[in-house]
Amino acid sequence: MVLFSLVATHADIDLETVAQLSSGASGIATSALSGSPAVTGAIVLATCNRYEIYGEAPHADDVEAARAALVSEISGLSGLNEQLVSRSFSTRTGAEVSQHLFAVSAGLDSAVVGEREIAGQVRRALITAQHEGTASSGLVRLFQAASKTAKDVGAQTALGSRGLSIVSVALDLATDLSESPDWSAKKVVVFGTGAYAGATMALLRERGCTDISVFSSSGRAEAFVATRGGTALDSESLPVAVAAADVMIGCSGSDTRVEAGELAEIRADSPRPLIAIDLALTHDFDPEVGQLDGVELLTLESVRLAAPQEQAESLTQASGIVSGAAQAFEQEREARSVDSAIVALRRHTMNVLDAEMERVRARHGCTAAAEEVEFALRRMVKQLLHVPTVRARELAAIGQQDDYVSALETLYGITVEQPATAAQAECPVDHRGLETA
Repeated sequence: MVLFSLVATHADIDLETVAQLSSGASGIATSALSGSPAVTGAIVLATCNRYEIYGEAPHADDVEAARAALVSEISGLSGLNEQLVSRSFSTRTGAEVSQHLFAVSAGLDSAVVGEREIAGQVRRALITAQHEGTASSGLVRLFQAASKTAKDVGAQTALGSRGLSIVSVALDLATDLSESPDWSAKKVVVFGTGAYAGATMALLRERGCTDISVFSSSGRAEAFVATRGGTALDSESLPVAVAAADVMIGCSGSDTRVEAGELAEIRADSPRPLIAIDLALTHDFDPEVGQLDGVELLTLESVRLAAPQEQAESLTQASGIVSGAAQAFEQEREARSVDSAIVALRRHTMNVLDAEMERVRARHGCTAAAEEVEFALRRMVKQLLHVPTVRARELAAIGQQDDYVSALETLYGITVEQPATAAQAECPVDHRGLETA
């Protein structure tokens, strides 16, 4: 089995394209698995500034077919032509897959270096894929290792110790732009009820803000504020809240957005300045909002440009942890890949031994001599298997495990059976209640 990934991030393409690509992201893994035998596992990681698909293919020769299948599915769901979709994604295979995901999970590839939200998004991506049955065993191990690496970076370095996140940097910018830095006196309207909205609510509370209203076009605001506090808004009460707001924060990325003309009309009689923070990849607020009198618009690009640079020492230390973890993961994966071959060789050899012992017992019975012959043969077989076993590990360590498997098939006619790829065998947790949670 071969791991690969398709990566589209803020570092390579504009955020508008990332947003368009990720349209329909929730169904891509399931449709790809059902539509192509080249894709045996898939996990989707979609955040505010990246869209990445991690997959598993039966063999290295299948990666290109798996990529083509995913590109076709993304094109169909997003409405973008396949050539544009293909150009937007860079493809990683081999050790590059783990190296990149571990760096992403640790916050090293984020707009705000060391951000803490991305590690949670990586965990949720795995849980979602397990719940939907698209996570192969190899991908489960990859994502679990990525989460462990993120924890190690957090525990062993000063990176992210200040609690930096996209939301916190955005709120810092808003504080700098405000006439007063006192959040306890501000009225805030939050759009959305997802993970970013939850993080926003928590950080607003930390800064002393108590007057928070929440709107969701999906109607989830009531349930959201029931556990987090605040006031739920509907389409009728939203205009009044926006007219009185000091800050409005977009975290939903829904199809319904606040247009500049609409906002100008709502706030026509409001003397208060407004700071609009748009954290949604697909924009909750019309970009023209920033051109209105008395309105300051902050976007993900604003956050990226304002994000502070972490200390070079912490970055170097974190990068070392990520590289070491990726190397260890690849070594373990390569060693695991020859386990089936080693088991097959041992089984073949022991079957030959057992057959010969049956002949010995048939001729001499269960005598002391027969037992002595069996003891000698088993000791000899153990010694004969030692070198092939060691060589299997050595070849796996340098990526030549396929040569070993081919040799077994050529010399002994042994067919090495690959382990099942279903992740359910590794994950006994019942995820049926996750959607409700």
